[in-house]
Amino acid sequence: MTRFRATLAYEGTAYKGYQVQPNVPTVQGIVEAVLTDLLQQETRITGAGRTDTGVHATGQVIAFDAEWKHGNQALLRAVNAKLPDEIALQDITQHANFHPRFDALSRTYRYQIAVVEVRQPLLTKRAWQMHDMLDIDVMQHAAENLLGEHDFAAFGNPPQGNNTVRTVFRSVWQAEQMPFGIQLNYEVEATAFLYHMVRRFVGLQVAVGKGRISLDEFEAIFRSCDLNRNKWVAPPYALTLIEVTYPPMGMSRDEYIKTQE
Repeated sequence: MTRFRATLAYEGTAYKGYQVQPNVPTVQGIVEAVLTDLLQQETRITGAGRTDTGVHATGQVIAFDAEWKHGNQALLRAVNAKLPDEIALQDITQHANFHPRFDALSRTYRYQIAVVEVRQPLLTKRAWQMHDMLDIDVMQHAAENLLGEHDFAAFGNPPQGNNTVRTVFRSVWQAEQMPFGIQLNYEVEATAFLYHMVRRFVGLQVAVGKGRISLDEFEAIFRSCDLNRNKWVAPPYALTLIEVTYPPMGMSRDEYIKTQE
């Protein structure tokens, strides 16, 4: 068996999230079915993280074990030929002992907001559309408060266990003039994320940007570590997993972290 590592992109509108579930379409379920059919052996994939229903990805990372003797690019073409149009492998390599989740150093998500005068149909499943301009300066102040290692219990539940401490490396808003209006992009990079964490980040920051709560109230909710105090959750369809970072090939996660100390 060979361990393969691949970057996976998908438009998540039609799927009930990444993780396989019985009797509903999921990204993992579709990819596993294609690999099983192609390789004529039951094949399971492991992903770097789980994405919610309707969430997209350009940089999800997966791994699977398979017997394949025709080269990496042949496997890439063969898998993509069988996948539906909204799912595709972007690259594939051989990487012994690789684990997408445990080896990851960080994950980066992008959330897109469109401030428009009239509804834009082509953005329906890609951006959170709103008519009133947000105060991006105050939102950036809120975003910067999230940097560093903190208990983020006010923003979500852990996928496993009860550890809600995470480290946020980057948290930034950018505004861009577009033909339809103003596009606001929020990018956040962290060691890992809690369930709905990015969507709650965005929801609470939008509440600040609309003047519904103050920066002091934002900080109080954040520091409370009380999920019940955070009622703002942005919709899922404007969220994209864009990158997962790893140590250089041949170096373990622990070895790499020691070099950074």
